[in-house]
Amino acid sequence: MRFEPVSADPRRHAPTATSIAPPLPPPNGRHHPAPVAPPPPEAPPRPRVDFQVVRELRRELSERLTLWQRGREFDADAEDTERARLAVAVVSEYADAVRRAGTPMPAGEERLLLDQVTAELAGLGRLQTLLVDDTIEEVHILGSDQVRITRHGGGVDWAEPIADSDDELVEILQAAARRAGATERSLSTSKPTLDLQLPDGSRLAAVFLVSHRPYAVIRKHNTLDVSLDDIAAGRGDLDEMIDPLLRDFFRSAMRAGLNIMVAGLAGAGKTTVIRALMNEIPPDEPYVLLEESRELLPARRGPRHRAVMSFEAREGHGERGPDGRPAGEVSIADLIPVSLRMGVLRIIVGEVRSREIVPMLQAMTTSRGSMCTIHARTPAGVGERIIELALAHGREMTVDQARRMAGNALDLIVYVTVEDETAIGGRKHRFVSHVEEVIGVGDGNRISTTTIFGPGPDGRAVPRHLPERIRTQLLRVGYDARLLSRWIEAGTGAWRRPRQTRLGRR
Repeated sequence: MRFEPVSADPRRHAPTATSIAPPLPPPNGRHHPAPVAPPPPEAPPRPRVDFQVVRELRRELSERLTLWQRGREFDADAEDTERARLAVAVVSEYADAVRRAGTPMPAGEERLLLDQVTAELAGLGRLQTLLVDDTIEEVHILGSDQVRITRHGGGVDWAEPIADSDDELVEILQAAARRAGATERSLSTSKPTLDLQLPDGSRLAAVFLVSHRPYAVIRKHNTLDVSLDDIAAGRGDLDEMIDPLLRDFFRSAMRAGLNIMVAGLAGAGKTTVIRALMNEIPPDEPYVLLEESRELLPARRGPRHRAVMSFEAREGHGERGPDGRPAGEVSIADLIPVSLRMGVLRIIVGEVRSREIVPMLQAMTTSRGSMCTIHARTPAGVGERIIELALAHGREMTVDQARRMAGNALDLIVYVTVEDETAIGGRKHRFVSHVEEVIGVGDGNRISTTTIFGPGPDGRAVPRHLPERIRTQLLRVGYDARLLSRWIEAGTGAWRRPRQTRLGRR
């Protein structure tokens, strides 16, 4: 095939947005004329891809791959290798044609074009551009032409359109649903919502038909393999979410087989904390991991997760049965009884959202070292949130019964706080603020807890009380909680760095 270069202005680039924080008063409270700061250096232009060229190269790549497949026996690995080789060849030939026409193509633009052609063949289209950008934390796709990006550190800007029309955006999302995930997913007139894990580990949620325009949100997980040491030191893009005192306590809690519920708002870092706790499970210990869509395990499990049995819920399709559920649906609640027959002591649920909390709590009463996450607005609201979800299980469930189940099943409730200061020129701060020991059901039939770690002067958790019910279990694994006594008296923790907040500087 002879490529004819498509004329384009190489100076075009995606617009970027900057936010300017309001000036802060000096520490002494006196106001002086602020010096005029020099304008920030202009960001270098980003390469822009002509998607008409991408579609032409995609067609050529598809034709060449079809010719290679014809009359040949091959496996998936061989096909992937040949596809990658042909993609490089097709893009290189086009780049050479452009150079011969007198318009040199920079190496960065050629690599981006290769990524887009490969993604177009896989059905992800321009989504791939967002997935390979490690500076991105979250993406809101508000129709085909409005793409809002939140970057690590709190920066927000708007990207170029992800599709030429809303219909094309829906086709991209439908292709992602068909290709991503181990279980069947769909986005259709009968199923207008979508929730899945993309190949890079990011979480995608989408909706159309019931919304004004098709919308999608991508939450990227750039740190898939994380340890307690990582979140204690704040390595890489991670916040310092715990201090060494919390790290040692959590490590001993995992060794002691305590049942832990991690709570917090969406985006607070609950998944990161669960991943770090999972890293403490011995590699030769089998356990079951249950998720609506896989996001907890790294793409490559490695030696730390070689004994895990990972289950994923399955959506139902077609007619509904007598129980009102779509045919073929398998929920987390359905999988928990199966997990109990797999000969494991630990069951981990990525997130409890509805009636599955009842079988989860029932499983915790007969297991050790089990964990789950739950959405809750405040630490004090975790107990009520448990009851609210438990009541969705059915009419036979009562408030008192739900409280007794939680009191018997849980050992620790860990609350992860997120403070978002991006609106005032700051960033998001994520940290553990509370660790509550569940004592049982106390006076007034309420869930009784003891605050082992509570908010210190800057909101981050510091030792408050010695554990009571779990003290013996911790001693059996070599952790003497009395070591926290001097920290309790001092009212401080062992956080390595002070929190740099915009409100604090004000």
